[in-house]
Amino acid sequence: MTLFSRRHFLAVGTVAATLPALPAFALTSGQASSLISKMVDEINAVISSGKSESAMYREFERIFKKYGDTPLIAANALGVDGRRASNTQKKAFTEAFTGYISRKYGKRFREFIGGRLEVKSVGSIRRGYEVRCTAFLRGTDPFEISFHVSDSNRFYNLFIEGVDMLLTERSEIGSMLDARRGDLDRLIADLRNAS
Repeated sequence: MTLFSRRHFLAVGTVAATLPALPAFALTSGQASSLISKMVDEINAVISSGKSESAMYREFERIFKKYGDTPLIAANALGVDGRRASNTQKKAFTEAFTGYISRKYGKRFREFIGGRLEVKSVGSIRRGYEVRCTAFLRGTDPFEISFHVSDSNRFYNLFIEGVDMLLTERSEIGSMLDARRGDLDRLIADLRNAS
C-alpha cells in the first residue's frame, strides 16, 4: 500500500473515529442555527468593514476560535501523526494550525466582499446538526456553505460547495508533514509563517 493510499484510508477512518459521539442531543436545532447565525453576522461584519487584509485575517481567526472546536479540528488534521506528538507539540500545532486555517479560509471569505452569507436551514445529522447557508457573491451564482455543529455548540466541520474541510486539511497536513520528513516541529514553524 502506498503512503498516499494509506494516508487516505487512515484519514477517512480516523476522522469518523475521533469525532465526538453524541448519544442524545442536548443541543437543539435552534441553538445550532443561532450559533451559525451569530457567526455569519460576525463574518459579514468583517467582510463589509473595509479593514486591511491582515486585520481581516485576525478577525477571522478570532471568529474561528470563538465558534469552532479548534482542538478537535486540529487533532483531526494531524491524524495518526498526532499519536507520536508530545502534549507541548499538540498544543503548539493547534495554535499554529488555527492561525493557518483562519488565514486560508479567511482568503476565501474575503472573496465575499460586496456579498453576504445567509443561514437557510438546519437539520439533524449523526453527530449534531448541519446548518446550511447560501453565499451570495457579486457576479457569480449563489452557492452552499454548510457547517456541522456538535453537542459542544461549536462547529467541527465546514463544507464549501461540497468540499469537506476535515478531509481536505487531513490530506494537506499529511502531505506537508511528509515533505518535511515527519518533522512536526518544522511543520509547526512553517504553519505559523504560512500566509
